[in-house]
Amino acid sequence: MARPPLSKERVLRAAVALADDIGIEALSMRKLAQELGVVPMALYKHVTNKDELLDGMVDVIMAQIDPPAVGTDWKSAVRQRILSARQALLRHRWASQVIESRAAPTPAVMDYLDSMIGLFRTGGLSVDLTHHVMHAMGSRILGFSQELFDDSGPANPEEQAAAMSAMAQRYPYITEMAIAASHTDESVVGSGCDDQFEFEFALDILLDGIARLHRAAMAG
Repeated sequence: MARPPLSKERVLRAAVALADDIGIEALSMRKLAQELGVVPMALYKHVTNKDELLDGMVDVIMAQIDPPAVGTDWKSAVRQRILSARQALLRHRWASQVIESRAAPTPAVMDYLDSMIGLFRTGGLSVDLTHHVMHAMGSRILGFSQELFDDSGPANPEEQAAAMSAMAQRYPYITEMAIAASHTDESVVGSGCDDQFEFEFALDILLDGIARLHRAAMAG
């Protein structure tokens, strides 16, 4: 059976799938060529180098984000779109790392950001407030956030207990919070940290605050 002809779209989609399988660090032009059943030089007819490949892969991911909802208020539309972006990035765990690594936003990222700014502006927010909003949102506008704490630790229970004991002496409040997060079954997120809950919790705080500032500005 004849293979479909090579195209830039096929190269980029194959690269995304391969990164999902082996991780972005292991992705190379040689491995991608092997996956497509071509010689590496054949790829360079469609992407000039690894940087162009990565930019294209980012744009493939951005295309998976739902378009803005029609007939709803700006706050709901922004929330829906950000959560759609988050789902796209959760399907491709390497994507946020690549987005952050690019020297400049790709065209698809710029289109997305322009569209998101447009939701705030057509929702009635001033240029000045929208400017502050984009700074406050940071990477969360793209569906991911940089975590302050690393939840990883020793797997061995004895090593974990020893590490926690040493940590408690120097960092009592961090330890208190870590223990509460690990053992408080009554928490609304249950035992441990729920990344999706934490993301939506922070997003809703931001959106509620933005809406309050917008109402204050409209009231004069």
